[in-house]
Amino acid sequence: QTQLVESGGGSVQAGGSLRLSCAASGYTYSIYCRAWFRQAPGKEREEVATLDGDGATTYGDSVKGRFTISKDNAKNTLYLQMNSLKPEDTGTYYCAASHKYCSGADLDEYNYRGQGTQVTVSS
Repeated sequence: QTQLVESGGGSVQAGGSLRLSCAASGYTYSIYCRAWFRQAPGKEREEVATLDGDGATTYGDSVKGRFTISKDNAKNTLYLQMNSLKPEDTGTYYCAASHKYCSGADLDEYNYRGQGTQVTVSS
């Protein structure tokens, strides 16, 4: 059984930075796509960034140039470095992993997901 545990959320002022971590445990050898999603109250869930097994990344338009997705294979951990944070970045952030290609799938289509970590950006 594969488990994902996020950490690193918190409260920060606009313009600040946070780094989210997602530690994976269990069977992860056939994971191909890793992603971060976020959900804000009253808003649709949004795909923030993806990282596939070949190292290719994608980013949502609202975070391009500010967020960076990466992973440390030795630690089996996925990261999301968030810089120049804005109040509209506030929400619950979820990491997810899939055995399939990253193809714009919704969070519910991923094989595994974490419990979420809260990010609050104040103006």
